[in-house]
Amino acid sequence: MSHSIEVVLPDIGDYKDVPVVEINVSVGDEVTIDLPLLLIESDKATMEVPSPAAGTVAKLMIDVGTRVSQGSVLMILEGRGESIAPASVPRVEQQFPQQEVLSQPAPAAPVDGSRARAQQPQPSGAAHASPSVRALARELGVALDSVVPTGPKGRILREDVAAFVNGLVRSGPAMAPAPGAPVDWPKVDFERYGAVERLPMTRIQKLTGVNLSRNWNVIPHVTNFDRADVTDAEAFRQLANAEAAKGTAKLTMVSLLIKAAALALQKYPRFNSSLDGDELIFKHYVHIGFAVDTPKGLVVPVIRDCDKKGLRQIAAEMRSLADKALAGQLASGDMQGGCFSVSSLGGVGGQGFTPIINAPEVAILGAGRAATEAVWNGREFEPRLVLFLSLSWDHRVVDGVAGARFLGFVASVLSDLRRFAL
Repeated sequence: MSHSIEVVLPDIGDYKDVPVVEINVSVGDEVTIDLPLLLIESDKATMEVPSPAAGTVAKLMIDVGTRVSQGSVLMILEGRGESIAPASVPRVEQQFPQQEVLSQPAPAAPVDGSRARAQQPQPSGAAHASPSVRALARELGVALDSVVPTGPKGRILREDVAAFVNGLVRSGPAMAPAPGAPVDWPKVDFERYGAVERLPMTRIQKLTGVNLSRNWNVIPHVTNFDRADVTDAEAFRQLANAEAAKGTAKLTMVSLLIKAAALALQKYPRFNSSLDGDELIFKHYVHIGFAVDTPKGLVVPVIRDCDKKGLRQIAAEMRSLADKALAGQLASGDMQGGCFSVSSLGGVGGQGFTPIINAPEVAILGAGRAATEAVWNGREFEPRLVLFLSLSWDHRVVDGVAGARFLGFVASVLSDLRRFAL
């Protein structure tokens, strides 16, 4: 026996009156539990709203552009008797930027005035885009009249802005094309040389690319490298995990890195600031993001108040957030408010790399894979486990001496965990 089911917007955090940007179903469509019904878009993320039940779409209560809040009725389903799933948290499909953005737009590459006028059309105000897309375009210095829309009814989507900026980045600042002009990117008939396969990039991958391109081109990156003797830290980590109660989250080297970074941010507060025009905003809290590789792309959930939490609590929150990220269930609030980021390739391999700063943060810590080396102790060589570290920092905010001291402090803490208690 069929029954009517109201589909309402579940808890989406602190956001209210967010616009519906896509509707994936029509009246008469059959839906299953967890099928993505529509997309809503805050100024930080685009989120899928999954179906809480199986049935047939009987009535749509919203249109593209309708603003909704928690509890808003989205549509009516005629259920087929299957059990209704618990209220689903909207799945974050994309996030741009990963943290709060600066109010200053990214500066354009210098070109002579006549050429700039020829390449940058004067906005007419006729472009069809949501407020968050307009804010993104303003931040990146993109005139929406230059962007080719691909959304319904001529709507400009975030992906369209991303594609436009990627085209400019690929062609180089001095070769920025006029609107509609082809991007100077090599065109190759790959099929001439063998079999190929084309796979579309995910939303996260496309927009992360724009975010990273902006950060790399705008922020004057400098990267320091150092090494930490983690022989004793690794022995402690293994002992703590062996003694832990069943079901307790395992300590990982990343959890140690997060705690060490939290102490370093307290000792060197300039790394816990953000640039806002001609001012620095110093934060009196220590929230640290850590990179999680998911099938849809890289996301950076944030652990709050890392300076006040022990290693086991940090490890437990890491495990919980990583599980949510892999399941596509991170809420937008899980990825906001970060002061600093940690990215580790220790589980994959390699020694050092240059991580890209996650604006508006001013630095990011990278870690490679630890390796056993022969280290001279003053009397003889002995095997020690050495972890390779890198720190990318914004040269507008800090300098080389500060960067070396910050990374050296992190290395010293990892080499002697007793410093956690100081």
